[in-house]
Amino acid sequence: MSSDQIDGSAAEPFRFESEVAPGETRHLRYEVSETYLGDPVKIPVTVVNGEGSGPTVCMTAAIHGDELNGVKVLQEVADRYDPAEIHGTLVLIHVANVPGYLAQQRDIPIYDQDLNRSFPGKPKSNTAERMANVIYERFVAPSDYGLDFHTSTRNRTTMYHVRADMTNPEVNRISRAFGANLILSGEADPGSLRAVATTSGTPTITIEMGKAHRFQQPLIDRALAGTESVLAELDVLPGEAVDWPGWRRIIDSANDKTWLRSDEGGLVDLLYDHPLVYHGDPVCRVSDHFSTEETIVRAPFTGLLVGVLQNPVAAPGHPVAHLVSVGGETLAEIEREIESGEFSERPWA
Repeated sequence: MSSDQIDGSAAEPFRFESEVAPGETRHLRYEVSETYLGDPVKIPVTVVNGEGSGPTVCMTAAIHGDELNGVKVLQEVADRYDPAEIHGTLVLIHVANVPGYLAQQRDIPIYDQDLNRSFPGKPKSNTAERMANVIYERFVAPSDYGLDFHTSTRNRTTMYHVRADMTNPEVNRISRAFGANLILSGEADPGSLRAVATTSGTPTITIEMGKAHRFQQPLIDRALAGTESVLAELDVLPGEAVDWPGWRRIIDSANDKTWLRSDEGGLVDLLYDHPLVYHGDPVCRVSDHFSTEETIVRAPFTGLLVGVLQNPVAAPGHPVAHLVSVGGETLAEIEREIESGEFSERPWA
């Protein structure tokens, strides 16, 4: 939370409206806005303040209200760790976008405002910026590190991966500790929690995994293991961080990734068996309703399908897959995992 808490010989209280004492777990609902009726909009937050001193790690889920895998991750984290074993503080924002969550949609209803393009927010602006400002100033800015959990948007699914600015040494550190096979390196979109927090001194990574509107337990389990690894890396928990996830690909060039798009409107049939596709392989077929015309979308290079369309209709220019390149030893490692049946990167799972 602060340099005093990191450097002090004893843990300090975590302060919000009242203090969470060292050795205490507190569940609370913190007001961030109001409804049309003037009723408070409150976000569910858990604070686990360890008995030992250490950094504060803020974790956020459901900044987009229909992205639910992270909600389950934080429920499990809140229940898993006893303050007696924690050196530092965990601040868990279970649902950041409560209006979107209640409506089960990505953005804030009525206004169609994207909370994750509204940070750090302003206290005298629109609804999204006001909410973002409270969340950021009260919980994110005072923290030392951040983990922000997301899924793909509706009608798509995404491979389990991390997004992070790997040029930042502390971001690099926690990204590798999280143990994902794939890391997409680069600055985040302006106004996103990750971009603002990292720039302002709270190194933050985004974890992307799976689909909206559901829990996917295999991905949740991997994210729980990754979270524990990061906490071990930061000495918040005893133990060792993940040393090596089996293979790792860090994508840090625009030339190493592309969106594959349909040039025609029509029905989409996916044509691959697993996310590894080779140069020239068919990724999908787009055909008209009479089956008289069809177009094959092919992989322009060998790589992994990080994200794929799940709604089987497309319009011209519609993205059908997100492809990142792999080659060399990484490709050989992935091929060996596929042959052994141990390859776990299945974005449609």
